[in-house]
Amino acid sequence: MDGDSDKLGTLSTLSIGIGGMVGGGIFATTGLAVQLTKGAVPIAFIVAGVVALLTSYSYLKLTIAYPGEGGTVEFLNRGFGTGILTGASNILLCFSYMVLVAIYAYALGSYGASFFAPEQAQFWQHLFLSSAIVLLTILNVAGGSYVIRSENILNLTKMIILAMFVIVGFCTPMVWERLGPDHFVRPIAMVSGAMVVFFNYEGFELIANASGRIKDRRRALPVAYVGGVLLVIVFYVLITMVTLGHLSFDSTVSAGDHALAVVANRLMGLPGQTMIAVAAVLACGSAINATLYSAGPLTYTVARSGELPRELERKIRGLPLEGMFAFAIVALFLANFVPLNAISTMASAGFLFIFMAVNVANIRLARETQSRRWVSALGALACGAALIIMCLQIDENPHSRRQLWILVGMVAVSLLIEVTYRAYSGRSIHLVRRHHKKNRMSSHDNA
Repeated sequence: MDGDSDKLGTLSTLSIGIGGMVGGGIFATTGLAVQLTKGAVPIAFIVAGVVALLTSYSYLKLTIAYPGEGGTVEFLNRGFGTGILTGASNILLCFSYMVLVAIYAYALGSYGASFFAPEQAQFWQHLFLSSAIVLLTILNVAGGSYVIRSENILNLTKMIILAMFVIVGFCTPMVWERLGPDHFVRPIAMVSGAMVVFFNYEGFELIANASGRIKDRRRALPVAYVGGVLLVIVFYVLITMVTLGHLSFDSTVSAGDHALAVVANRLMGLPGQTMIAVAAVLACGSAINATLYSAGPLTYTVARSGELPRELERKIRGLPLEGMFAFAIVALFLANFVPLNAISTMASAGFLFIFMAVNVANIRLARETQSRRWVSALGALACGAALIIMCLQIDENPHSRRQLWILVGMVAVSLLIEVTYRAYSGRSIHLVRRHHKKNRMSSHDNA
């Protein structure tokens, strides 16, 4: 058993959630969010944050009841049993994380390429994003544990730079009119735009995977889940306000996936642009690293529960690396060949579906988790309604309509993999027990 020195305190647990949420997404999708929601972009981030906040309640209750490394995979398995849909949902979770790696790499490449001439930017973007995925994969194989230990430092540096960006932005005269109701899009378009960038909040889910190492779960988890989401909502709102306060709609959309660097250049010149680019590279690099690091354990857990081939249970140099290699390969393809708005939609839709399922799982397990069913029901309805609104809005636009086929493809492939695998392997889902009774007892003792 690990000593108390190896346990995570409240602040460290909060850091995991905030670090997971304030990753590369906000750097890459601020311009996209403005394009979709115009002056209502701060409200859009609040709407997406409220959906995440409702879901964080289910995660909080489930994590206290079932601590360990299983996280979302175990919550779905316990909530829905051994059906094919459970297995397909866990495979969809893996796909969603692959898409996240692609988004983080895309943002890293974009900010790195922002220092080159426009006609050369595309080449450098693809070079930077591909190199980041390959090098961080190699780094995880060689000594990923050393890099993970630096996550707190990288997160702190990133947050300090973004805080400076916000402070300087508000201390410099802003054009507040762009944030007025005259520049709002229709409510349904605003909600749809909010859901396209919803994946910016999914990082609180990482707390569940670290729950077995938390010293006082009943104290730390409410602060980490609820407090973390609330802090990030405020942070995102301030960042988007500064962006529109200093950059016109057309300029923000034109800047696209490196809008924050353009704003920083206007506020502080080249040093400001460099500062934000460094923050973006740090944020995206640490997010890619953390996701790749968790990819092996995630696929290992899914495989151990019978939903993926036994080959993914094998360890290389003592680590479950095969899943990480799969994540890296798929992410390389997506980041290089699929547009940002499409992969953002894929990530958000995937996590909205997974979070809806987790909320429903907590409703079914409410007696064991000592939960208020109506809160989780509200969370499930919010996720489901948001997903439907996003799909309807995408369908209205002929240019984005094909993205629906990508979403359908993700779900279809997840189901196909699960059905085919079960048919040929004869395996079925089973719960992976890791001394949950003991963990629950120690959790009560800490209360």
